[in-house]
Amino acid sequence: MTLHASSLTRDCRQRGFTLLEVLVAVVILAVAMGALIKVGSENAANAAYLRDRTHAHWVGMNVLTRYRVGMEPRQLGSREGASEMGERTWYWRVTLSEASVDVEGFTLGGLLRVEVEVRDRDDRDREPLARVVGFIL
Repeated sequence: MTLHASSLTRDCRQRGFTLLEVLVAVVILAVAMGALIKVGSENAANAAYLRDRTHAHWVGMNVLTRYRVGMEPRQLGSREGASEMGERTWYWRVTLSEASVDVEGFTLGGLLRVEVEVRDRDDRDREPLARVVGFIL
């Protein structure tokens, strides 16, 4: 068997990616990873915010419940305090006022309106994370 020189010559071109193709792929990958990191960090921040709002609401409900069961004095006006929940301190402000409520044409008078505002910092200028309102006979 004889080999011809033409059969010995191979295609010397290499197959693969050019430098430009690799750079374009790296840029696309970097943009995609940046977007994924941004979405992940936004989700983490949103989860933390919702956790704080939930804890603040629980603190507000606990304070309101103390008034409903008679553990706190039912004096008109405002009162401030702090509570611990979730290894954090929450600052609340309760405002008691007289109220009457219309229910299907009937007016219920002699009620106390209890409004509880809860913040994660002791700063009244800051918007409360939770606001709970209830009524007491």
